[in-house]
Amino acid sequence: MKEQLENIKRSAISEIETSGTVKVLDDIRVRYLGKKGELTSVLKSMKNLSKEERPIIGQVANEVREMLEVSIKDRKLSLEKVEQNQRISAETIDITLPAKKVVVGKKHPLDKTLEELCDIFIGMGYEIVSGREVENGYYNFDALNLGKEHPARDEQDTFYINADTMLRTATSPVQVHTMENQSLPIRMVAPGKVYRSDEVDATHSPIFHQIEGLVIDKNITFGDLKGVLAEFAKKFFGDKVEVKFRPHYFPFTEPSAEVDVTCVMCGGVGCSVCKGEGFIEILGCGMVHPKVLEMSGIDSKKYQGFAFGMGIERLTMLKYNINDLRLFYDNDVRFLEQF
Repeated sequence: MKEQLENIKRSAISEIETSGTVKVLDDIRVRYLGKKGELTSVLKSMKNLSKEERPIIGQVANEVREMLEVSIKDRKLSLEKVEQNQRISAETIDITLPAKKVVVGKKHPLDKTLEELCDIFIGMGYEIVSGREVENGYYNFDALNLGKEHPARDEQDTFYINADTMLRTATSPVQVHTMENQSLPIRMVAPGKVYRSDEVDATHSPIFHQIEGLVIDKNITFGDLKGVLAEFAKKFFGDKVEVKFRPHYFPFTEPSAEVDVTCVMCGGVGCSVCKGEGFIEILGCGMVHPKVLEMSGIDSKKYQGFAFGMGIERLTMLKYNINDLRLFYDNDVRFLEQF
């Protein structure tokens, strides 16, 4: 039996060393070490040996088994490395091929306009202030001199949550909170989203964006307001733009005005956009009403102020020659890629 074990060892080692693949090697392992393998069969027949022979042959058999197991393990590692190298070689990537195109996002035109507006007013010494979008009737209407009978409080014009809570219709409430809580002087702009119950069309949306400005200090005049807005218009629309003020009415300012600039479409010559006038409206403004100052706890005899407000969508449409407000919210990549 000892001679038989030696023959199994020589035969198995030879086959292991010449095996060419992991699969062939596994077949060799099963043939010699499996449940019905040659070495296993020899081990099973040891019961027929005498008590004296059994430990001697058992030791030899265990040594043969250990040798085969070590040989198989070493050969398997060697074959796996060869197969891995062959697979890597077959899967070589051609780095000269063009890479897949990566689509890079761009800023939304409304965000571009908002950032530009904020940069302009920060450069003029203004603070950016944000506020809540859900307001009560006092801050959204009363504190701005919009009485109980004012049409802006109609349920058809405003999104009410309950009788005294609504989505803000302008960013003006941020100005009121600032006047109540911040020490004087004040120089701030309040950008943000606002809500009004409007039907969706080319120039209207129930959700849109505004930026409103407020200055409160001693000896503030309408001339200061004109200077600020003229400077803003030149920075936003270009040095050649002209600014025109027209008398208007707003409950929270007195006197009040609407501001026109040279039509960006025709350069002031006259076209269908400006209806032949050469100017186009961009914002409303005025001196803060004394009553609004007093309701916020500011002495209107010592302090004066001016306020202005403009729609970000409107400014963006004018600057980029966009004729339909709905394009901003359609998420059409073809439109957004232009910016």
